[in-house]
Amino acid sequence: MEYIPIAIVDDHTLMSKALENMIMEDAKYKVVMNNANGEDFIQALSNANELPQVVLMDINMPYKNGIETTQWLSERFPEIKVIALTMEDDEQVIIKMLKAGAKGYLLKDMQPYLFFQAIENVINKGSFYTDFVTQKLLKIKIEDMKSSSIISELKEREKEFIKWACSELTYKEIADKMCLSPKTVDGYRDAVFIKLEVKSRVGLVLFALKYGLE
Repeated sequence: MEYIPIAIVDDHTLMSKALENMIMEDAKYKVVMNNANGEDFIQALSNANELPQVVLMDINMPYKNGIETTQWLSERFPEIKVIALTMEDDEQVIIKMLKAGAKGYLLKDMQPYLFFQAIENVINKGSFYTDFVTQKLLKIKIEDMKSSSIISELKEREKEFIKWACSELTYKEIADKMCLSPKTVDGYRDAVFIKLEVKSRVGLVLFALKYGLE
């Protein structure tokens, strides 16, 4: 093949067209598909004469978003490489996209040379992550390690208290459920707040939801 076939999946028409024009200026690449959302892209794939090697995937799109579409693609066309191309810089969104199967993650304000470097690396080396994404992933890993350490220090009764605290019960009702005095439950609450570094019941619930303690 004399060129690398590329697909663009982005609901911002102006952005996707500008991107296509930039890519097509280099004879090494060819945009073979340009769709406004994941649903249209999947439909177009079934009728395509030529499959893309690389898909530039937006994340926030109607009908079928980038995470859902990447997951679908990874299960059915694992040979097609997905690079997220988005304005989303949230750590959890990055994680979800990478778990879905994306081999690269770029923000839309990146320099053009970085864009083409990402395509080449994904094809030749299998993946491409900017320093920004790497730092985000490292931050998440450190936070997870820290949280795992904290969770391992919780006593079984403290974990039980956390589960009840995630309900709509008052602290007095929690004390009844745990067959403890309200004063003892207050002690569990204060200890858990200190260990988890939270300052309120809402913070406790959010922590529990994030790490599956609820």
